[in-house]
Formats: sequence, structure tokens, C-alpha cells
Amino acid sequence: MNTTTTSQRAMFVFICFVWGTTWLAMKIGIETVSPGIFAGLRWTLAGAILLGIRRFRGQRVMPPPRLIPRLVFVSVILITLNQIIQLYGLKYITAGLAAVISSALTPMALIAFAAFAGQERFNPRRLGAIAVGIVGVLTLFGPSALAGTLDVWEMIGAAGVTVGCLCYAAGSVMTRPIMRTLEPVQLAGLTDLIGGLVLLVSALAIEPGAWESMHFHWGWPAFLAWLYLLVPGALMSTTMYFLLVRDWGASKPGTYAFISPVIAVSIGSSFFGEKLDWGDAAGMALMLMGAALALRPAAPVRVKLVAETT
Repeated sequence: MNTTTTSQRAMFVFICFVWGTTWLAMKIGIETVSPGIFAGLRWTLAGAILLGIRRFRGQRVMPPPRLIPRLVFVSVILITLNQIIQLYGLKYITAGLAAVISSALTPMALIAFAAFAGQERFNPRRLGAIAVGIVGVLTLFGPSALAGTLDVWEMIGAAGVTVGCLCYAAGSVMTRPIMRTLEPVQLAGLTDLIGGLVLLVSALAIEPGAWESMHFHWGWPAFLAWLYLLVPGALMSTTMYFLLVRDWGASKPGTYAFISPVIAVSIGSSFFGEKLDWGDAAGMALMLMGAALALRPAAPVRVKLVAETT
């Protein structure tokens, strides 16, 4: 039976922190860089670095030929479609609203896709964890999100982030069977490289402003945001995430979405003077409770042994 180790908990905490701050970094980057180029370059380079390290260590890089069609399909869903749809959606809504959508939808979608694929089962504890987490998200972000009205472009942006989250959840579930053949770091490098290249080539072919962005006149805020998304966000967090998906299943690592907004709000309150009231604190507490409930290992089943009589 698999047990949760200290290193796995540390990886989970790291993912929660990094992915709790990526929305802001993405928002900064796409203000001056075309989304396809901003994301395509990041994921292509991340994949090339991961695979290059494996090659340097003498480890296998190329997948078996029979897996290539499935690997390309998963890469396009997990990286290409997820990134471009989400980033264009983020252009028209606030990072806070994007966090609401991602936090509420990702864990539910992961569990639903995993159950549909026969990898996991629904149970009352998981459903209760999701319910508590969603209530926390709504308590934390709901009042500010409902204070304004969504115009047409805001609605389109919200729909884009939603579709991107669904692509991410579906792709995450599809990667687990591939891990029977490929190692997690190898799979992370291949999906990053394939998905990033497809996104980069597509952007150069059809995206307005893509060739201008390739002149790299981005400004230092966009460059710093890109580097942050590349190193902690892509190279480190994605690899850790695949390791957790392999060991925990698809839905359990997805509970980071309940914790990451808490981190984002805490950083904003501590370093940027953003207001944190009792409602915000209650929302963060509920999300942490939901994540803790979902991450708590199931109690072992005691089997009563009955002596057979002959």
C-alpha cells in the first residue's frame, strides 16, 4: 500500500506555492508578449532542458514508437490547448477571477475524468472535500467577483479559462497509463517539448504579434515573469506534479488548487498591501480544510478473521 512520504509532502507544498503565483506572472507577461510565443517558448525550452539532462545522464529519451501518437495527443491537450486557451481568457478577466475558476473546477474535473477512466472512484469523503473547498473558494473570492458585472469579453475570458482547466484535467488523467512505460521526468520532458513546439509553430503561423514578440523587446517585468514560469513553474513543479500523479493518482495532487489561492492572497496581503478581512480568512481556512480532508489517507479496512470449521 502506498504511503505519503515527507518528500512527497514537500513537493506538494512547493507546487502549491509556485502555482499559487503563476497567474500573476502570466498576467504580467501577456501584457507585452503574444500568449502563444510567451507560453510556447517556455514549454519548448523546459522540455528540451529536461530531455537534455536525461541524455547527459545516459537515460532513455525517446518513447517507444507505439506510444508516439498517444503522446502527441496528450501533449496537445495538456500543454498546447490548455495554455493558449487559458492565456487568451486571462487577457479579459482578472487574475483573481481566473483563480476562482481554476480552484473550483480543477479538482472536480480531475476526479470526474479519473473516475470516468476507471482510475479512481467517487466516495463521500472526496465529495465532501470538494464541497468544502468550493465553499472556501466562493467565500474568499466570491464577494469581490460578484461585486462587478461581466461584460461579453469577460464572459468569453471566463469561458476560456474554464476550457483550459478542462484540457489540463483531461490531459493529466491521460498521462497516468503512459507512466507504465515512461518515467515521470521523461514524460514531463516529452509533453513539454511536443506541446510547446506545437504551440510555438502554431503561434508563428497564425497569431497576431507573434513575429514581433520574437524580437524579444519584452521589458524586464515580462522577462522576469517568463523566467519564473520556466524554472520553478515548468521545470520543477511540472516534474514534481507528474511524480505525485504517478504515486497518488490524478485527483489527489489536484487539491493544490484549494491551497494556491490562499498563498496568493497571503502574499498580496503581506507584501502588496491588499486587504485581508475575516471573510477572506474564513475562505482560506475552508480551502485548507478541504485539501486536508482530500489528502487524508483512507483508514485501513479491518478484516475479521473467522476460523473455518471442517
